Amino acid sequence: MRKNIKLTAGIATTAALALGLTACGTSSDPSSAKGAAADKPLVVAASPTPHADILKFVKDNLAEKAGLKLEVKEFTDYVLPNTAVESGQVDANFFQHKPYLDDFNKKNNTHVVPVVNVHLEPLGLYSKKLTSLKDIKAGQTIAVPNDTTNGGRALQLLAENGLITVKPGVGTNAKISDITDKKGLEFKELEAATVPRALNEVDAAVINGNYAIEAKLEPAKDSLALEKSEGNPYANFLAVKEGNEKDARVQKLAELLNSPEVKKFIEDTYKGSVIPAFGAAK
Repeated sequence: MRKNIKLTAGIATTAALALGLTACGTSSDPSSAKGAAADKPLVVAASPTPHADILKFVKDNLAEKAGLKLEVKEFTDYVLPNTAVESGQVDANFFQHKPYLDDFNKKNNTHVVPVVNVHLEPLGLYSKKLTSLKDIKAGQTIAVPNDTTNGGRALQLLAENGLITVKPGVGTNAKISDITDKKGLEFKELEAATVPRALNEVDAAVINGNYAIEAKLEPAKDSLALEKSEGNPYANFLAVKEGNEKDARVQKLAELLNSPEVKKFIEDTYKGSVIPAFGAAK
């Protein structure tokens, strides 16, 4: 699951991607989506891991029996999946949590809405130089995501583990300027997708769960500190443009994403690094 991002792709690359999506995209008109032919593929934009992996499991194991044609488009940033849904270049996306989506809609005047929660990716603190929280000392540098929601979420994780203190009441909206005691630490703000690559350059880094997995880190085992799952508002969900929630294909995918089979796949595959955000398997 998120932020204001400086895209690293060049203009030509972005244009080519948009052109490719347009070729396989669908109408953004809600009435068109509701009346979509049952045999028309549902095109979903997703982050590679774990979102696209979960969707591919659905496509390979559940979709055909359910009468759903599913097409998965992978994105490595947090902006294009929402703009593609807004413009109708894709039907849905699966990559984000509610605080990020709320912030994105507000800043970009988009109208993307959640359909169903699927999983939680706990945010974690990692290091290639340190082995425990006790090793973190004044003068060291910690990398954190630079977007509004995950940046504040990262600072809360650090505060909960006694590494910093922040202003009372700021919650996950905390910014670097809200730190009241840095305890001698320095902070490096980076685009979330690039934080894992900075692990060799900093003493520790707060990394989103999906990017940790892509970097071959195991959050449940490798993190120095990990978010708690109880009461966590950062469940990742399937999302569509407002008005398309009742598309029969979307509803069918939502049901499959909350199935016992997907719950078992998440638990068996990610072993606590990714946690189902829906009920127990039957």
